[in-house]
Amino acid sequence: MTSTLPAGRFDDALRGMPSALAHDDGSRTLLPVDRWHAPPDVADEVLLLRGCTGPTVDVGCGPGRLAAALSARGVMALGVDSSPLAVALTRGRGAVALHRDVHDRLPGERRWSHVLLADGNIGIGGDPVRLLRRAGELLRRDGTVLAELEPSTSGVRYGSARLLRGDDAGPWFPWCRVGPDAVATIADRAGLRLLHVSHHSERCAAVLQQR
Repeated sequence: MTSTLPAGRFDDALRGMPSALAHDDGSRTLLPVDRWHAPPDVADEVLLLRGCTGPTVDVGCGPGRLAAALSARGVMALGVDSSPLAVALTRGRGAVALHRDVHDRLPGERRWSHVLLADGNIGIGGDPVRLLRRAGELLRRDGTVLAELEPSTSGVRYGSARLLRGDDAGPWFPWCRVGPDAVATIADRAGLRLLHVSHHSERCAAVLQQR
């Protein structure tokens, strides 16, 4: 996650407290805090980790389950998150992580093999075209972006969200949700092309590559 999320609220979720995103259309999305703290599951492996065969940037790494899993299997991985707690948790799992916004300067730009946008992080900042374009700037020529999508969403839902913990609601911030039917168009506007979309266990992810 990045600075578009109020850090204190997100840190509660990082500590495992049940939390949700309340969207401005009245819907809610439960944050998968248990999954964040567990070892990667089969869907993580099939949709995300299996496609990372070379140096990988995990954008919005949270507590670092994916970056740590890649590091453990000998794949160079860098977690990036604007939450100091997320960075500390990722490092505690044995992975490398930076406290930084993805739009700031990062090491190895244009030399990474893969960029991960897991757990809905394609919605960061409410502008998926800008975020995917930035991801493309990090990649080497044949690199790929692995972006988890919202399988129940049709199109792109631009708007705002806020974090809920029980009945306590935080401030609104820009957020969006991208459905599988819209990712090709979003990718094209960002200078990427869609290779394929995969589904597993009610989750889905797209693999994108520079045109």
